[in-house]
Amino acid sequence: MSTRAPALPPEERRAAIVAATLPLLLERGANVTTRQIAEAAGIAEGTIFGVFPDKEALVRAAVQAALDTGPTERALAAIDRSLALEEQLAEAVGILQRRFANIWRLAAGVGPVGPPPSPPQDFAGLVGIFETGRERLRTDPVTAARYLRALTLAVSHPMLQAEPPMEAREIVRLVLDGIRAPEGGEDRGENGP
Repeated sequence: MSTRAPALPPEERRAAIVAATLPLLLERGANVTTRQIAEAAGIAEGTIFGVFPDKEALVRAAVQAALDTGPTERALAAIDRSLALEEQLAEAVGILQRRFANIWRLAAGVGPVGPPPSPPQDFAGLVGIFETGRERLRTDPVTAARYLRALTLAVSHPMLQAEPPMEAREIVRLVLDGIRAPEGGEDRGENGP
């Protein structure tokens, strides 16, 4: 005897189906069936078509949900700001690496769906972490966050890196050692005393 999901308003049902679909798309790509999706969501297969016109529309909605920055922002905002800057940033890099890995897996398994994504936006949570160490930076927190995001993307993407992705702490060290102000507070440059 199977248990059915409780009746939900269409938007909530839609969100629940998308949430059940994302892990399946990451695991199986576009080959996932509506039957598998229905089983994962705990619904009858026909329920999918009550809120989506077809499987392609469901896949597009799932891809859009994966590209939503909201969950990443919430995860970044939840990082304990009492930790040392390096620890906060290492947690942030781990969050970004998981996001990027899921998006790449989704793109590889599903292919392009809909218009290309818009350029990346700044993650306010990442900027906020750099705000906690602002006095130790040669640059502003927004620029520092952009550098960290760009480096994380570059050294984590499997097609850009012959070796395994860099570890989060290595990425943080690389960025901070390039933007951290010297201990004395003045930049002595390459030919310093």
